[in-house]
Amino acid sequence: MAKEPARVLVTGAAGQIGYALVPMIARGIMLGVDQPVILHLLDIPPAAEALNGVKMELVDAAFPLLKGVVATTDVVEACTGVNIAVMVGGFPRKEGMERKDVMTKNVSIYKSQASALEKHAAPNCKVLVVANPANTNALILKEFAPSIPEKNITCLTRLDHNRALGQVSERLNVQVSDVKNVIIWGNHSSSQYPDVNHATVKTPSGEKCVRELVADDAWLNGEFISTVQQRGAAIIKARKLSSALSAASSACDHIRDWVLGTPEGTWVSMGVYSDGSYNVPSGLIFSFPVTCQNGEWKIVQGLSIDEFSRKKLDATADELSEEKALAYSCLS
Repeated sequence: MAKEPARVLVTGAAGQIGYALVPMIARGIMLGVDQPVILHLLDIPPAAEALNGVKMELVDAAFPLLKGVVATTDVVEACTGVNIAVMVGGFPRKEGMERKDVMTKNVSIYKSQASALEKHAAPNCKVLVVANPANTNALILKEFAPSIPEKNITCLTRLDHNRALGQVSERLNVQVSDVKNVIIWGNHSSSQYPDVNHATVKTPSGEKCVRELVADDAWLNGEFISTVQQRGAAIIKARKLSSALSAASSACDHIRDWVLGTPEGTWVSMGVYSDGSYNVPSGLIFSFPVTCQNGEWKIVQGLSIDEFSRKKLDATADELSEEKALAYSCLS
């Protein structure tokens, strides 16, 4: 029997990431090739014409799974009945702007969208925040949508996770699908900690540790980390535009694994509400290794954290605590 369509909201849908993301959703990359979807596309009034152009192209592509498109600048209409919300829209930092200015703009955006989601989204709506500062935007959304369970509000660090997989795969000249269990800890910023201490590679003679195969701790503790941390900036330098294709693809990966589950023995990185695991302060949206089953994520417990890693986790947690304080000061 055919499934009921899932309603998927994409905010900032006329922008670069939105334009890359909506055809992926319509093709079944996010929710599976047997799951029909109705897309809800939201953007700001100045982008209304461009948004209508995106809707026209979705119609023109004749996606079999796409059962409808709601393209609107009205936040209530956009949020009504949605099962999944991918929050791509946000206020980007512009030259000469202080972090607090950006934070003030985003607090205001996420406050109004949180309120609309809380009142109008479907029960058990899953939320993924992509717009930067993603962790803190997700925290603001959680604050202003208290009836949405905290486990249903996440932010995107899967892009960083996938970047780390890609770097290991290139370094070892292996298929990226044979690398697993890297971890991104912390903030989706340059303070994040890409950790390979528990990562493995499938080889003809069985699974081997990444650290053992790379056999170069200086690279793994230095250039590897900084390359993943700074990859977004490197792409802006190369394209003169920020990451869109890879961000859209990783948003699909994040939601797909959350909804459909992670493979046995594999974890992924998600920004989730901290419960104090690994001595990370509770009350932050922090990237952890998680497994997913039956639509629920669970932090992987019991991983050993060496002294080098502890310092990195503490540094990114400190940055997130500062961001949280800054965001809350914008509310007063």
